[in-house]
Amino acid sequence: MPVVAGIRLEFILFGLTLLGVAVFHRRTFWVAIGGMAVVLAYKLILDPGFHLAEHFLGARPVLDQIVHKELREGEWPIVVNLLGLLLGFAILARIFEESGVPDVMPRWLPDDWKGPFVLLVFVFVLSSFLDNIAAALIGGTIALAVFDGKVHLGYLAALVAASNAGGSGSVVGDTTTTMMWIDGVSPFNVLHAYVAALAALVFLAFFASRQQDRYCRIQKDPRPGARVDWRRLAVVALILVGAILGNVLFDMPAVGVWVAILFGRLLRPIPWKEARGALFGAAFLLSLVMCASLMPVDELPPASWRTAFALGFVSAAFDNIPLTKLCLDQGCYDWGMLAYAVGFGGSMIWFGSSAGVALCNRFPEGRNVFLWLRRGWHVAAGYVIGFFLLLALLGWEPADTREKSASACTPQGEASPALPDESPSRGL
Repeated sequence: MPVVAGIRLEFILFGLTLLGVAVFHRRTFWVAIGGMAVVLAYKLILDPGFHLAEHFLGARPVLDQIVHKELREGEWPIVVNLLGLLLGFAILARIFEESGVPDVMPRWLPDDWKGPFVLLVFVFVLSSFLDNIAAALIGGTIALAVFDGKVHLGYLAALVAASNAGGSGSVVGDTTTTMMWIDGVSPFNVLHAYVAALAALVFLAFFASRQQDRYCRIQKDPRPGARVDWRRLAVVALILVGAILGNVLFDMPAVGVWVAILFGRLLRPIPWKEARGALFGAAFLLSLVMCASLMPVDELPPASWRTAFALGFVSAAFDNIPLTKLCLDQGCYDWGMLAYAVGFGGSMIWFGSSAGVALCNRFPEGRNVFLWLRRGWHVAAGYVIGFFLLLALLGWEPADTREKSASACTPQGEASPALPDESPSRGL
């Protein structure tokens, strides 16, 4: 395969695609589509070992995978699930907005900078048991209402970060942690990600809330005549419950979301046009995901806290789903630390996570990468603070999903510190 300066050409093409998305932020859709087309054509023409059908559908028939609930072959489960969630949650956000809840939120939120702070905490908690896309969209919908449509870009980045942080310690809060759960990682081996996530949340929420308060203060009183449409709110609850059930029962939360939307028609009309509006954003994200899946990344450096820390920055541009899959195949990671790194790390750039892409469909100004980095500086700083606090308090505790034993990971990972009363002569 062609190599330029020791780097395979498909990596260079993917890097140019990401650079084009960053520079031509008003043409992100066409840049992503064009980049995917070029990389795919390159693989089809010059890579004799690449088979498109097997890459997308897997080696076994799709129906067989569905019947046996083993949706791990090929890229189709990821593509179908992301597409369904992005379009379904766009409908959810509009129904939630029309329910009147955002208009009455000033009644419960503090009037000064603590109001946006509490909203970020709410998004964090919501994402711990819901998909982070839904949590980010609900938070963004409330922000549009309580800040009169004037949301600071730094606060927008904080909303994405809060949703990703909330899902990092829960196996039902993020696609990557759900993948770990399916692969055999115990939910308790992911839970300690919240040590880092909470520290990062407090740090970024403090600075982002003050940014927003200076830019546009929160409304002190609800809008005149604002009231809650309980039927629409019931539809919102139905969709959220459907997402959870679809995730637990079928490993496909999108299935539950769309079943709930169809049942929701019995209560209130469904704003189908929102799905059409979100289609471009979904196609953009799926193009980058497919580009990332075409990269010949067969292995990672040895599992260690340094590798996990670096993967946090990589996930800001390189989709975290294939990264997580590689880590699961390699084994011997501290899964809570990795979940925080690849989950929260994607918040540093708007297209680094599905929550960021979904929210920027409603806030197009967020697609400027350089402004996102400059005004959302507290996200990257919060990532570093949270990661090293977790490392200092709990250390690096690798576990292998197959052996269910940290000792099996000693050759690849970093040995856990010895207890004070241990000595070499005592053995294990």
